[in-house]
Amino acid sequence: MATTNSKCFTGPYYWAFQLASPKYRTVLSFITGWSWLIGNWTITLSVNFGFASLVAATVNLFQPDFVVESWQLLLIFYGLCFLTFFVVAFGNKILPMVDTICAIFTAISILVTLIFLSVKADAGRHSPSYTLGHYDPTLSGWGNFSFFIGILPAAYTFAAIGMISSMAEECDKPTTKLPNALSLCVPIGGIAGLFFIIPICATLPDLTDVLQAPVGQALPYIFGRVTGSPGGGLALTLLVFIITFFCSVSITVAASRCTWAFARDNAIPLASLWAKIDERHGTPIWALVLTTVVQLLLGLINLGSSSAFLAFVSVGVISLAVSYGIPIAISLTYRRKEVQVAHWKMPSAVGFVVNIIALVWIVFELVLFSLPTVLPVTAVSMNYAIVVFAGFMALSAVWYGIYARKVYRGPPESDGLTIDS
Repeated sequence: MATTNSKCFTGPYYWAFQLASPKYRTVLSFITGWSWLIGNWTITLSVNFGFASLVAATVNLFQPDFVVESWQLLLIFYGLCFLTFFVVAFGNKILPMVDTICAIFTAISILVTLIFLSVKADAGRHSPSYTLGHYDPTLSGWGNFSFFIGILPAAYTFAAIGMISSMAEECDKPTTKLPNALSLCVPIGGIAGLFFIIPICATLPDLTDVLQAPVGQALPYIFGRVTGSPGGGLALTLLVFIITFFCSVSITVAASRCTWAFARDNAIPLASLWAKIDERHGTPIWALVLTTVVQLLLGLINLGSSSAFLAFVSVGVISLAVSYGIPIAISLTYRRKEVQVAHWKMPSAVGFVVNIIALVWIVFELVLFSLPTVLPVTAVSMNYAIVVFAGFMALSAVWYGIYARKVYRGPPESDGLTIDS
């Protein structure tokens, strides 16, 4: 891993440490760091397991009667985890090129999907009013509140953008480039998402049928119905496969760097092992191993209970939201004094408003991602995310009390926000 910075700007827990008062900074940064670490692991898990589900659902385009077993889904998931591991472990030098190719390929894929669906529309076309404004509150049991439940996919999509900060050690001028990257993600992702989702909404099959899509993955089913053939559905789904694989690689890189940074600071068990760097390939190889092993172990949960696995998926968003919220709350407590000297900053009044809106949204998001997606609630459909998150944090608290409080002193060289390479 090429470290280009003299200071370490490796995530929300750095900011929690920097912004808090000396009396509380170590504990607050530890809590923030563990939330961030759990979020990185479980978001990466959700991407890879979602990828596996997408692969399994695509089989149904050609074998409609095929029912994927939990163990088969797990094997697909394991295969994708190992593939991603080897790309990240041994392809570090080509990762910037991979990101560039991903951006170009994503734009081309969105354009191809838009044209293909608009031309074929084998399941029929909807009016502009239906496409842009149809809203059916009867399918989930939540009534009109289902509008907010429907926000969950979009909130999940943007939940991980803060993981960009994990790459600070490998970026020159991180105090300006990273905020620019973070701020550009939302408008670029939002506009690209509209070009992707609008043609789907305009040609959508019956919603009750979509909800019964195999393995809970709607895209292969929609593509197959709209194009009118399994081959057409597969062609469009392959585009999504490639984009998802790029995403899997990128998010695994970020999660491994997060793990390395926290291990470097003696915040997790066996820290000296996970903090080692493979000098030949420039990667934190053991942090990558730990990230992958955690995914493999958590994936086993799906063998016993799909609802338990979904809790790990939801807890990723909750964990990342908490890790983002703590530094913002600390900064507001001290009237944003520290961030006013940063290279990249907003006008003071705008910053206050944005930070307050962010905290309100984070609190609301924590509630949303703790709710079951359908009513009435059963033991299977119950969302256990908040229980899982509390369990993870309890374990981290035990670790802090037993050992980490003796060795954890926060991120190294945390002595200013204005340092740049």
